[in-house]
Amino acid sequence: MSARAPGATLVSPIERGSRRSRIGIWIVIGLGLVWTLVPLLWMLLSSFKNTTDVTSATPQLLFTPTLDNYVGLFTGANNLTPYIVHSVLAAGISAILSVVIGAPAGYGLARTRMRGKHHLSFWIISTRMAPIAAIVLPLFLMFRGLGLIDTLAGLILAYMTFNLPFAIWLMSAFFAELPLALEESARVEGCTRWQAFWHVVLPLTKSGLVTTFVLCLVFAWNDYAFALVFSGPNSQTLPIAANQLVTQAGIDWGQLTAIGTFVVVPMMLAGLAVRRWLVTGLTLGAVTGE
Repeated sequence: MSARAPGATLVSPIERGSRRSRIGIWIVIGLGLVWTLVPLLWMLLSSFKNTTDVTSATPQLLFTPTLDNYVGLFTGANNLTPYIVHSVLAAGISAILSVVIGAPAGYGLARTRMRGKHHLSFWIISTRMAPIAAIVLPLFLMFRGLGLIDTLAGLILAYMTFNLPFAIWLMSAFFAELPLALEESARVEGCTRWQAFWHVVLPLTKSGLVTTFVLCLVFAWNDYAFALVFSGPNSQTLPIAANQLVTQAGIDWGQLTAIGTFVVVPMMLAGLAVRRWLVTGLTLGAVTGE
């Protein structure tokens, strides 16, 4: 037998395997971060390059920054201000309405005892999983008859066809996690069903409300298919503005990356601002004490 050096510690095979597993996990996380962040960082850098640098055959890491691409987005025929306003209004209002309507509907779905409730819940979320191509034509025919084509109201309703089922399904999961005893205690104290919902249930599901709102906002903000079909000169959004930079004369890569930055950065900042609520909301129900 070989003598062990004084002060040396034995490492069991289980500990060595655990250490290798942690290293492997960090490698996978690092690769995922590189895969995700490098394209975004390259887009951000390209938005500050001039035309020669951004179209160079060899990547230009050292360059003189310029704001010409951003200035060009707000001057002349490429004024981006109306597109930003339309995106903010359409995405924001649709997300708010989805949460306002989806929260009571999700509460009713979670608390109502009825046969086939799980089938109903699956049917609601299945409308969210339907391909956009199957939804666009019926909605277009209805919106054309109602005069909603090229209006913000039509765009908001189109976004809600996908956001509202998602909000109902997600909020019902949050409400189902709350102990029913909390509401029963409020009812014993004299609260009505609505007062118990407003003063007890909603404050306890604040993380769920924030999570649902942010996810609905991101879905609507990034939408291209609905905006392409239902919007027009009076309601076009940022993704449509980006598409207009692709012409037969060529592609303005500098302004295209600048628009991409406008589309991506606000949603990243919104996610960072409410990351605590998002983490709490997305992990709710993963581990229960019951």
